[in-house]
Amino acid sequence: MRRSIVIAVVLFAIAFVFVGGPSLFLSPSTSDVAPEEAEEPDVHMVEFEDSDSEIWSFMSAREAHDKRSPINVFVRGNSSEVVSILTEEGDGDWVEMDEEDMDAEPETFAFIEDEGHHATGTQWGEAAGTTRYAWVDPGDGDPYWMTETLQLDDGDYYGERMHIRLYESPNDEDEWVAMQGHTEHFDWFTLRHRVDGVEAAQLAIEQEFMKLPGVDPQRDVVRINVDNSGPSDADGWATKIDLAGATAAPFLLFALVAGPRVKQRTPETLPDAVPETVDDHLTDVDRARIEAAYERLEARHLILAMTILALFLGVRIGGIALERWVDVLTMHMIAAILYPVIALGIPIATYVIASGLERRLDAAVVASLSLAVAIWLDYGLMGVDSLPVDVVLQRMLVIVALGLIAGGATRRATRDSRFNDMLIAGVAMWAIVLVGTLFGYF
Repeated sequence: MRRSIVIAVVLFAIAFVFVGGPSLFLSPSTSDVAPEEAEEPDVHMVEFEDSDSEIWSFMSAREAHDKRSPINVFVRGNSSEVVSILTEEGDGDWVEMDEEDMDAEPETFAFIEDEGHHATGTQWGEAAGTTRYAWVDPGDGDPYWMTETLQLDDGDYYGERMHIRLYESPNDEDEWVAMQGHTEHFDWFTLRHRVDGVEAAQLAIEQEFMKLPGVDPQRDVVRINVDNSGPSDADGWATKIDLAGATAAPFLLFALVAGPRVKQRTPETLPDAVPETVDDHLTDVDRARIEAAYERLEARHLILAMTILALFLGVRIGGIALERWVDVLTMHMIAAILYPVIALGIPIATYVIASGLERRLDAAVVASLSLAVAIWLDYGLMGVDSLPVDVVLQRMLVIVALGLIAGGATRRATRDSRFNDMLIAGVAMWAIVLVGTLFGYF
């Protein structure tokens, strides 16, 4: 029992150092990712000139005024044309505009639908997502909750994507569309999407509309304060785009292809001195301990590490591959196929491989470190740089649980019984954390 406690303490330390510490203390927006809930929120309605209807500056997961998802883009123009601008596919060729298209009216952009060309840099596709409610007032003093008109996304459902929910004005003559754009990634532990932020999506949508023919970025695209800062990385400023006010269309329209923005390092920014290495700070005792640990390593340790990495990252890559290339599978089918690899495959494979190892601590440390590395690699692939506290704690617990399963499977741990305290504690923690995560307790 004493040895098991020592190993559990070591595993918690590993989880904290490799996941908890960097996530909680090095990410300035960790606490900001979680949505804000106010007991008595101020229902700040956004209104437009020449429009009777208004809309609250937040969306909500239920029909209640929870400050959950800040609306960050408003487009003045016909809703069907706004959708066409975002969704029509194009061939990327230059298109010559007719002379009558130079005098822009609200219908200026309707030719995009007719010609079949894509006006913005992203070919948004129709998306699947949970319903969110918007609080609107049509102008008669009788506001109500409405669901989204359409959902669009760019990216992979089981990877990372940019997601937009659109809400059109309740009155046809008002002609405005409210959008809530955010970036998100799919969390295989919760089987839900985790919102990473709203600012990047808002900027991307804003830049695409700014490059539309006939839109003057200095006049037709502005930022307005709608008092919805707080949740995620929202700063309270939304983008307002006036398509109806566009008056001077250019002669040419081409499909803008968005490329990755890479920060170049110039010779001036490169460090002059070679940084100190870890070896410079090691004592002779430290080196002796490392050498002893290295001598205990065997091929099965490497197999255990590579198996955990392959299973965890394989689920991510497999989900994206099935989504892209296997049309017969629905999103729910893909989740049903791959989630058991996370829930059952990883702990079972860990137990089987670790059962051939001798030392409990070695197996536990290898399993925990491998899962921690897999988690960091996965977040790196998804571009995630901040996490809510509940996710950080959940990841720490699964790292500890897998380490206990590995330690409890070794030959020394199973000398008296296969069902030892480490194995039982590890399996119980793994099951409780995963079930609790699925039901929203983590």
